[in-house]
Amino acid sequence: MSAPDPAAFADLLVGYCLEVKPNQQVLVRSTSLAAPLLLELQRAILAADAWPHLRVEVPGQTRGFYEHAKDWQLEEFPSLALLEARKVDAVLGIQAPEDVRAFAGIDPDRLTRARRARRPIQEQTQRKRWCSTIWPTPALADQAGLPFEEYAGFVTSALFLDRPAGPVTAWRELGAFQQQLAKRLGKARTVRIEADGTDVTLTVTGRTWVNSDGKRNMPSGEVFTGPLETSANGRVRYTIPSSPAGVEVRGVELEWADGEVVSATAEEGQAYLDQALATDAGARRLGELGIGTNYGIDRPTGTILLDEKIGGTVHLALGRSYPETGGTNESALHWDMICDLRQGGRITVDGDVLQEDGRFV
Repeated sequence: MSAPDPAAFADLLVGYCLEVKPNQQVLVRSTSLAAPLLLELQRAILAADAWPHLRVEVPGQTRGFYEHAKDWQLEEFPSLALLEARKVDAVLGIQAPEDVRAFAGIDPDRLTRARRARRPIQEQTQRKRWCSTIWPTPALADQAGLPFEEYAGFVTSALFLDRPAGPVTAWRELGAFQQQLAKRLGKARTVRIEADGTDVTLTVTGRTWVNSDGKRNMPSGEVFTGPLETSANGRVRYTIPSSPAGVEVRGVELEWADGEVVSATAEEGQAYLDQALATDAGARRLGELGIGTNYGIDRPTGTILLDEKIGGTVHLALGRSYPETGGTNESALHWDMICDLRQGGRITVDGDVLQEDGRFV
């Protein structure tokens, strides 16, 4: 299987994911390693009679900022960045790292302060049409434990770019299944999640379940909602490692009481976990419950964008809720952490089993 075809990928992102309209301002962020895709995105956006704005980061640029920024530069943000976020119509972020451990050794407090300061920019971006995606790089392949060619083919398959009927048809088919799942869950009151080291109950009464069919994440494959902010009770053992901001975090166990984290441990990355929870008042509450449905993504790769979509997993994210779910939790943090249910796990909805051992019943 080959790497993603950049032209076909760009057409999918511009036409299906962002649905770019004439005269729109489209902001595209990535690194220079994604150059083949960036050039095709420029073509596709121009072909849609819109304006592409490419923001291309060179290797080491972001780490250099955290190494050299003064305290005031961590606690403020450039006014131009906020103006840009207000003016654009659509935003596309493409993960294409040279080094997935770029922030190793950076004080987690510096990352937290900058994330908290940039919350106004984040809030503006969330109001626009946006999508997050990925371009395979050697660093991502190494993180996944795969040769680059095999990893690139894996990403092609996850994007449905290899489907005979074309990716748009495949995403619409998955979306149809997820719509039925979201309709069923829309009637739910309580959700219980059980697995080894995990037993947590959430209230979802009156909340909206969103069908994530590739419009905001590409690849996608999940339905998600925002649980009632004071409802989480129990424990979760997150069995798939998570590397936010290039910091290795694994073996996380969280305990909730009336919606708030009261205990948090990690086998690795405890300092980052502690700082993340201290981001602001909303960081200790759940902002999202997501159920992965993409059975084409069958293994963890170390990239949250992919891992949270694995069919047979759930992710319970700390921090910010998505307003379209009815969630009201506000935070500069949104950290998706993933629990694998494929061996001995269960999701129960109002006492009825929805999923057993990672398969819907």
